[in-house]
Amino acid sequence: MGDRNYRDLIQNAIDSIGRELETGIKTDDIDTIYLDEVTRCMRRSYLDRFEPQQEERAGFNDLLAGMLRKLHYGTSAKDFELDGMKLRGQADMMVDGAILLFRSAASPPDNPIASDLLYLNACMWIYDQTDGIVVYITGDRQEVSFSLTRNRKMFEETVRRFRVLHDLFKGKNLPILEPSLDCVSCQYYGKCYAREKVAKTISLTSLIGMGK
Repeated sequence: MGDRNYRDLIQNAIDSIGRELETGIKTDDIDTIYLDEVTRCMRRSYLDRFEPQQEERAGFNDLLAGMLRKLHYGTSAKDFELDGMKLRGQADMMVDGAILLFRSAASPPDNPIASDLLYLNACMWIYDQTDGIVVYITGDRQEVSFSLTRNRKMFEETVRRFRVLHDLFKGKNLPILEPSLDCVSCQYYGKCYAREKVAKTISLTSLIGMGK
């Protein structure tokens, strides 16, 4: 192998593809907000616009949805217009009138992730379809899928978040924390939580004493 660091070469390739697949959000256009921004942590969406840091991608499996959108398998980006603002969404695929989303997962989930359901449901309203499926695929090629029927109340919640995020963008106000399992891998973790590691030496004598 020589002195070359092939791990770095692979990571650079993944990052390069990831940049090609990015939505291309125009940070100065606060009247066009992307569905990804609305359905995930709003603080992360704000920081992506105004204080961006490079996101580290774990592998090619994380790029699957972006690749499908780039190839336009039955869909292109579409807007839901509201009071002069635009909520822009794009499904990964549309088959026989059903919206499909593909997501990577470390292991097959027992239940769909809430933000994915919000995204999928909103896509059904934006594309005027009534059925949708979110498919989770693991690195070892396991697959599990969940179906969803279009829900008005769920879409109303997405619209509410859309309005709130627009107001925050407009006023340059940092959104509140929305703690989730995604926080640990988020590139902005240090902006939200203190992570100083405190080390303390515990002697064998003190451990024996605790058992008395």
